[in-house]
Amino acid sequence: MSFDYDRLYRDTPDALGPPSKPFVDFFKRVAGRGLTVLDLGCGQGRDALFIARMGHPVLGVDIAPHGIAALNAAAQAEGIPARGVVADIVDFQPEAMFDVLLLDRTLHMLAEGPRLSVLARLLDHVEPGGWVLISDEAPNMPGIRQVIAGHGAGWRTEYEKAGWLFLQRDAD
Repeated sequence: MSFDYDRLYRDTPDALGPPSKPFVDFFKRVAGRGLTVLDLGCGQGRDALFIARMGHPVLGVDIAPHGIAALNAAAQAEGIPARGVVADIVDFQPEAMFDVLLLDRTLHMLAEGPRLSVLARLLDHVEPGGWVLISDEAPNMPGIRQVIAGHGAGWRTEYEKAGWLFLQRDAD
């Protein structure tokens, strides 16, 4: 991590601001479904906390200990179903399947090889009928699309705009 996000999270509450509108709109649309969510690169939990407040259980993963501490403290104080773990997403191996894989401006922090292998590995942890929600640098999207096209499951594009890609996995 070239920028010291851990220091930012230690020194600045809610450092990255509120969740982005496309994520908010998606989770409002699927409200009430109780989806399990894996939020990779969750930071202090700006997405994870919003999602958990809607009743969706969220596992957040980030390399910054202060970010994870802030997420866990907020979730515990509010009694919402969010939990964070400190881990490098390059090495992180989920132990479960998830209804939603959320990558909010996380993949671009990795070099192309690790970026694409992380995504390829994580696609296997999305339940049939589940979603992958990606916000990233627009120039990275062709490589991301190639990984998804090469995955064994079928994927349907639900939302696409410069730097945004929401896909739903075929229900099998």
